[in-house]
Amino acid sequence: QVQLVESGGGLVQPGGSLRLSCAASGRTFSTYTMGWFRQAPGKEREFVALIWNGRTYYTDSVKGRFTISRDNAKNTVYLQMNSLKPEDTAVYYCAAARAFSRSYFDYDYWGQGTQVTVSS
Repeated sequence: QVQLVESGGGLVQPGGSLRLSCAASGRTFSTYTMGWFRQAPGKEREFVALIWNGRTYYTDSVKGRFTISRDNAKNTVYLQMNSLKPEDTAVYYCAAARAFSRSYFDYDYWGQGTQVTVSS
């Protein structure tokens, strides 16, 4: 069982930065694929980034702007978001999966979500 708690969301102007954190419980955190997803109002939940076996993967719209990382000693995964755009506005969710996947169907554990709003 893994419990996930996100933090770090908020209101930021276009071009600004935020860092999201996701603290996980459980002694097997390091074995999980950790992903970030987001859901904007009226839209489906979409894949943003994941980190698996030391490798990182991103959806095209955030490449070069977002960076996912993890600290297994702290049981924490991060999402550094730079050059934020209004279209990045969404609720961001941290999730854990037992295998590599970009599909939210394959993620077993989810955080409660944190709101990110990009607006002037």
